[in-house]
Amino acid sequence: MSIDFLSRRSFMAGTAVGAAALTLGLPRHLLAAPSGPLALEARPGTAQLLTDEEPATAIWGYQGGAPGPLIRVRQGDEVAVTLTNRLEVPTTIHWHGIRIDNAMDGVAHLTQAPVQPGERFDYRFTVPDAGTYWYHPHVHGSGPQLDRGLSGLLIVDEASPPDVDHDVVLQFDDWRIGQDGQIDTASFGNLHDATHAGRLGNVLTVNGRDFETVAAKAGDRVRLRVVSSCNARILQLGFGDLDPWIVALDGQPVTPHRLGTGPLILGPAQRVDLIVDLVGEPGGRFPVAEVSGEPFEATAIVLDAGEGRAPRAGPPPALSANPVSVPPAKPERIVDLVMSGGAMAFLQEARFEGEVLDGRTLASEHGLVWALNGVAGMPEKPLFSARIGEPVAVRMVNDTLFPHSMHVHGHHFVIYDDAGAPLPGLRDTVTVDPRAETTIGLIADNPGKWMIHCHMLEHQAAGMETWFEVLI
Repeated sequence: MSIDFLSRRSFMAGTAVGAAALTLGLPRHLLAAPSGPLALEARPGTAQLLTDEEPATAIWGYQGGAPGPLIRVRQGDEVAVTLTNRLEVPTTIHWHGIRIDNAMDGVAHLTQAPVQPGERFDYRFTVPDAGTYWYHPHVHGSGPQLDRGLSGLLIVDEASPPDVDHDVVLQFDDWRIGQDGQIDTASFGNLHDATHAGRLGNVLTVNGRDFETVAAKAGDRVRLRVVSSCNARILQLGFGDLDPWIVALDGQPVTPHRLGTGPLILGPAQRVDLIVDLVGEPGGRFPVAEVSGEPFEATAIVLDAGEGRAPRAGPPPALSANPVSVPPAKPERIVDLVMSGGAMAFLQEARFEGEVLDGRTLASEHGLVWALNGVAGMPEKPLFSARIGEPVAVRMVNDTLFPHSMHVHGHHFVIYDDAGAPLPGLRDTVTVDPRAETTIGLIADNPGKWMIHCHMLEHQAAGMETWFEVLI
């Protein structure tokens, strides 16, 4: 099933409607400070997700906004955040992509008890890696909480940041909005969504707005931190004449290389850092389009009409490597993770809470339509146990008719090609295509219990989740 975006406002209106200039950091900029922890409240609020002429949309958000406050620190800093739950349901915060102490990972019932309405929880951790990360709830069925707006970004600056004129966040999200301009809450838990591609929205926002432009000058060099907080949609972003350099994947540096002529494909929860040189005339415009369906302009960089500067010569230098351990070769220990179920490949049976149930019972009584290694939902036993420092490969076999963006907590991993050679870059989330397989490799060097799950969040809630443990 495919849901196309209903809104073409940004394509039709361009710079006329809702095209405010984007400035990174203010007023959504929080800094960890020795005076005390940052106070984050998960609470109801409103956001202008549609054009300024249309009604505001009721959301749930950190500080009541969507996205939540941008938290920015330096590599090696301690982050201190106190979450207060002002919602009517339990919640947590998961710090996605950060190699964090297990107790701070924010997974309800695995690393912490869920934060009940009216209660607080203190998160304290050190950020070992520079890069682009984000935060969001991680309770069972957390999809509706994200789809109502609960997410924010955590930027960890390098000790020596790259030489750029602007450092800009572009957080993409899709929302399922009804004719009344409000989130379609009646479709939460829809079994059709769960058995197909997940909950797809019909309105795309960038940084919580229907449309924004990035203001710059001709000749500027710009770092674009591109983030997908979509529940399920795989974005395809076309950068037109910008010809960007890819410098980081999921927060981890790569050797700078051109994106090329094709689109930037971004699965749910993935991040890509780009650097672009704005080679053009003053007053020019560089659109960024979403091209997975009917192409439309999602955002744009607009050049000031005044005098610019000569663009920098040559590619940007590589970002400094983070202290992530990676397997020197494909590990001998290989663990299989087989995905099954979903529409047109109906789950015949699976184990749930220690009992083997038929697919109809799983779907009708428990809302479970997917399984990992024949288990629907969180298993009692881990997918694997590893000694600290042990290299492990996971062969992810997608025996379904839908893609799955698989996220590994607490670690980054390499991806191997068909010949067993590691591909460039490290990830924390990888999209496995239908009827295909992908093998990843990691060093199990972060003690604790860690989740692996599909970040198409309706798929996770409907069965696609498991865990592994790293023993000291």
